[in-house]
Amino acid sequence: MATGKIPGVIKNFLNRFQSIKLSQKIFFVQQLGVMIRTGISMSVALKTLAEQTTAKNFKNILLDLQQQVEKGNLLSQGLEKYQRIFGDLFINMIKAGEASGKLEDVLRQLFVQMKKDHEIIAKVRGAMIYPSIVIVMMIVIGILMMIYVIPSISGVFKEIDAPLPLATRVMIGVSDFVVAQGLYLLIAGIILAIGLSAAIKSPKGKKMFHQTVLALPIAGRIVKKVNLARFCRTISSLLKTDIPIVQSFEITAKILGNVIYKESLMQAKEQIKKGVSIEQSLRPNSKLFPPVVLQMISVGEETGTLDDILEESAIFYEDDVNQTMSDLPTIIEPLLMVILGIGVGAMAVAVIMPMYSLSQQI
Repeated sequence: MATGKIPGVIKNFLNRFQSIKLSQKIFFVQQLGVMIRTGISMSVALKTLAEQTTAKNFKNILLDLQQQVEKGNLLSQGLEKYQRIFGDLFINMIKAGEASGKLEDVLRQLFVQMKKDHEIIAKVRGAMIYPSIVIVMMIVIGILMMIYVIPSISGVFKEIDAPLPLATRVMIGVSDFVVAQGLYLLIAGIILAIGLSAAIKSPKGKKMFHQTVLALPIAGRIVKKVNLARFCRTISSLLKTDIPIVQSFEITAKILGNVIYKESLMQAKEQIKKGVSIEQSLRPNSKLFPPVVLQMISVGEETGTLDDILEESAIFYEDDVNQTMSDLPTIIEPLLMVILGIGVGAMAVAVIMPMYSLSQQI
C-alpha cells in the first residue's frame, strides 16, 4: 500500500517545481470563471480543465487540486502547495474571493490582470527581437571578417612592402590578434559572461544593474512605464477584491520586475502601517512615481475610488507601453544603421586607403 503511494507523492513534489506558461494560467482562470458562473462545481470544473489541458505537468497539478477540493479543502489551500508556480497575487486574490463569496468576480478580475501582464511582456519581447538580431549579426559578421577576410587582404599588403596608413595597420593588428588569440578570447568571453550573469543575480549587483537601466535614456523610460502599469493594475485588482492596502503593497512589490520599485513599495508599506496616506508614502520616490500618478492616488484616496482611478491609470500606461513598443523599431533602426555604417565605413577606409596610396605612387 505504501509503495503505491510513493510515486504519487514524488510526482506531486516534483510538480511544485515545474514551470507553467502564463498563457496556460490565463486559459485556466478564464475557463474556470466561466464554469463557476454556469453553476458547475469546483471539483468537476477542475477535472474538466485537467482533461482539456495538453501540458502533462499542468494536468497533474489540476488533478491534485481537484483531489484537494474533493477532500473539503478550499481551492486557495490547494494552490498554496504551488506558490512558486502561481505566485502570491494569484493565491491571495483567490483566497479573498472565497472569503467574500465573490470568486466569480475575482476570477474575472484575475483574468484581466494576467492578460494585461501577458500583453505587456509579449509586446516588450517582440519589440526587442529585431534590434537583438541586428546586433548579433553585426558582431558575427565583424568576427568573420577579422578571421577570414582581413588576413587575406593583409597578405597582399605585406607582399607589397609599402608603408600602410594608421587605420589599415590597426585593422590588421586587430585581425592578427583575434586569429592568434581566438581561443583565449572565446574562453575569456565565456568567463566574463558567466561572471556578469552571477554578479547581476546577486542582490547588490541586481540593484546596481536596475538603477543603471532606469538611468538609460530610452530603456529607462520603458522600464518605468512597464512597472507603473503593473503597479497600478495590480493594486487596483487587489483593492477590488477587498485585500488590505498594506498586504496589497507587499504582494505588488513581489511581482514587480525592478528591484528599485520593489524597495520603494516596501518602504511605502511601512509608512502606510504608521497611518501615512498612500500618496505621501510614495512621494519620497517621486522619480519612480510621476506627479500625475501621485495626484491621482491622492484624489482616489479622498473620494474612495482609488481602485477605479488606478485601473484608469493602468490602462493609460499600458496603452503608452504598447505605443512605445510599436514605435521602438522606428527609433532604433536609424541608430543601428548609423553604427553599422560607421563600422563598414571604417573597414572600407582601412582597405581602400593603402590601395589609393599605392596607385598614387605608380
